[in-house]
Amino acid sequence: MIENNLTIRIGGEAGMGLESSGAGFGKALVRAGLQVFGLPDFYSRIRGGHNFFTLRVSEKPLYAIENPVHLLLALDMETVRRHIDDMVEGSAVVYDSKDEAPDALRKPGVIFVPVPLTELAREIGGLDVMRNTVALGVATGLLGFDPRYVESVIRDNFAKKGDAVVESNLGCIHAGAEAAAPYQEQFVYRLAAIPDAPRRLFINGTQAFGMGALAGGCRFVAGYPMTPGSPVLIWFAQHAAKYGAVAKHVEDEISAINMAIGAAHAGARAMVPTSGGGYALMVEATGFAGITETPVVIYNAQRPGPATGMPTRTEQADMLFMLHASQGEFPRFLFAPGSVEELFHTGWNAFNLAERYQTVVMVLSDQFLADGFRTIAPEALDFDAVEIDRGALLTDEALEALETPYRRFQVTESGISPRALPGHPNAVWVATTNEHDERGAISEDPQNRTIQVDKRARKLHGAEHEAPALTRYGPDEASVTLVCWGSSYGPVREAVDRLDGAANMLHFNALEPFPPGAEDALRQAQKTVIVEMNATGQLEQLIRVRTGLVMDGAIRKYDGRPFRAAYIIEKLEEVA
Repeated sequence: MIENNLTIRIGGEAGMGLESSGAGFGKALVRAGLQVFGLPDFYSRIRGGHNFFTLRVSEKPLYAIENPVHLLLALDMETVRRHIDDMVEGSAVVYDSKDEAPDALRKPGVIFVPVPLTELAREIGGLDVMRNTVALGVATGLLGFDPRYVESVIRDNFAKKGDAVVESNLGCIHAGAEAAAPYQEQFVYRLAAIPDAPRRLFINGTQAFGMGALAGGCRFVAGYPMTPGSPVLIWFAQHAAKYGAVAKHVEDEISAINMAIGAAHAGARAMVPTSGGGYALMVEATGFAGITETPVVIYNAQRPGPATGMPTRTEQADMLFMLHASQGEFPRFLFAPGSVEELFHTGWNAFNLAERYQTVVMVLSDQFLADGFRTIAPEALDFDAVEIDRGALLTDEALEALETPYRRFQVTESGISPRALPGHPNAVWVATTNEHDERGAISEDPQNRTIQVDKRARKLHGAEHEAPALTRYGPDEASVTLVCWGSSYGPVREAVDRLDGAANMLHFNALEPFPPGAEDALRQAQKTVIVEMNATGQLEQLIRVRTGLVMDGAIRKYDGRPFRAAYIIEKLEEVA
């Protein structure tokens, strides 16, 4: 028997409850003390299309998914067709017995388990959609997994719907487990709870970033739905009333960023969540925030473009766009967290930096990082470390003590001007998108223009210390350094582990300001291979511009699907 080391996949059409099933079963596994990585894969449609949810399970921490599948829960025959090639020796396919699997789909060494999923769902729950719960019951039976953990999640998830709904779902779990009994001995994989395992969380990047932003004082979020960025807006809408936040679903992306700028101008910590196509409509207003020196946070969960592209897939192709967005020149921060922990930290620190430097802070995520679930320790989300720093914000007392007229855009050595919120009689100024003087009055004077451009530019002089340090992982003496950014962190980290001393990792989680020490770290590497999910090598270009260094090789992927460690290792053999 092979215990606590396998991949489970549940698939079917959109509308069959696949994401809730996958996330719920993953939570049950975590409650049993296991380490889990979960990732939904779905088409951009409400009904139909092929969707699936992958759960990788181990006793060791996981950072990505892999292709080999050991248990496939197929709610329709299309799932079998799509994934049979991923099944390994000794694996099992659970399918609805009303749809007999053709011989052409059968694979040597793979066990086929017919179960009347729909019939049992109707009989016990009265609804076809409950076939997903029956399938999870079959999984518990085949794997010998204690059903109490799944039952606890069902009780939590369905408590608000009443006892009848809870009992129906519990009945489906038990019926599925009983249906699996005749096949259990043939199946070699098992899941066993780990006694006395520490309590852990099972969260995705959207939840981690949302919690970080809320803890950091974000109280205004405006957005127009655009996958995979809009889940942050949804998360805030779900928690807004409890924590005194405002979540605005507005008519378009232009309204979203202008509302956020207005809220920030009035003193609220404000954010816009979006994806690349949505941010394209926000570019002009980004310059608005830049010239008015208004602190605002922009969260971009990337997906493949251009135009509509692939709305529910993943890519890392917006970095150079974000770095140079808007006409003219003004300072900004650009971060690319690589894990749920980093998303949480960036979620609160972004607002400190926005106010400290009175500028735009941009956060790059992507579908893989935003939607991917991971097991983490509760203390990894360090709420005790959260600080609120409002920068050079003047109090009413300081404004009342002013002896000279207030100058919102006062020229200072640091480039950061004293900031006052509207409403105080001693803090009256003009906020305009035109170039302006220290009081905010429109000015086309060439000397003033030069002074104000230089003032704004000075803000980030010396701000390199604000950027997170490069993340290094693996042995210093490794012959190959895998260079990556953003969500590639997890797959690259696992590739480093599998290469067993032959490679290490250098991860960029900050892109602007360019991380201090990056050039030295790259020069010290014996051989550099850059890993990124785009066609043009965007980090590779940035490194060359900022350091003059040329990478020794590149591994790129831009098919809309995330990296796997096995893929990185395979491609490394071609470029190394």
